Amino acid sequence: MADIDTRHGVMLYLDAVSVSFSGYQALNELSLAVDEGELRCLIGPNGAGKTTLMDVITGKTRPDSGSVFLGQDINLLDHDEAAIARLGVGRKFQKPSVFPHQRVWDNLALALVGHRSPWQALRYKPSTADEDRVAHLAKLIGLYDLAGQAAGGLSHGQTQWLEIGMLLAQDPKLLLIDEPVAGMTQQETERTAELLQSLVPDQTVVVVEHDMAFVRSIARRVSVLHEGRVLTEGSIDAVQTDARVREVYLGDAC
Repeated sequence: MADIDTRHGVMLYLDAVSVSFSGYQALNELSLAVDEGELRCLIGPNGAGKTTLMDVITGKTRPDSGSVFLGQDINLLDHDEAAIARLGVGRKFQKPSVFPHQRVWDNLALALVGHRSPWQALRYKPSTADEDRVAHLAKLIGLYDLAGQAAGGLSHGQTQWLEIGMLLAQDPKLLLIDEPVAGMTQQETERTAELLQSLVPDQTVVVVEHDMAFVRSIARRVSVLHEGRVLTEGSIDAVQTDARVREVYLGDAC
C-alpha cells in the first residue's frame, strides 16, 4: 500500500479490496484511508461501489481479496457484523430505523443499552449518568424539546437525527452514514450539515451523498468512486473541477 500512509492517526484503511458478484466487479482493488476525527464524503455514480464498500467495512460482504483495518491493528476481516459493531463501527442506512411507538428519550436510552443481552436489556434501568448522557444526546441532535414525544410523530429529518443520536449512544469510533439528507427540507438539510460537522473530531464520519450542495457544505475531503475504485480525492473544489469527475459523474451539475 505504497500510496497510503497509515502510520499517523488513520481510523480506517482499505488496501486493494476487490469484490465480485457473479462476474460483476463491484470493487476493483480499491484503496482508501480515512484519518481519525475526519469527515469524509464519498460520491460517485450509481454502481460505483459505494454501498458495497460500506458492506465490506461492516462485515455484511466479505471481499475476494484485500485488507480492511480499523485503526492500526484491528483487522475487520477477522470479525462478523455483530463483532464489528461492538468494535465501534456504526452504520446508518438511508431509511431510518427507530422504535416509532417509543418516546424519543426511550429510543436514546435503549440505544445506551448497547450490546447487553435481551434479558439484561429488559432489566435495564438508566443510571444518573445514563440520564445525563441521554439528555446530552437529545440536545446534540436538536430533539431535547421533543424528548417526550413518540418517535413516530417526528418529521423525516428529525427521525434521521434520532437515528444518528442512537448510533452516537453506542460511542462509535467510526460512523458510516448513507444519504442522510434525501427527502429533507432545506432547513432540515442545513441542520443536518451542522449536526454532522459537530461530531468531528470526536468521531470519524464517512458520508455517502449525491446532493452536491450538501457535500460542499460539509466536505473537508471528498473521495470519488468510479467502477469500483477511487478515481480521485481531494477538496470539493479540486474534485468539482477535475475533468474525469465531470465526465463520469457531475456533468452539468458542476
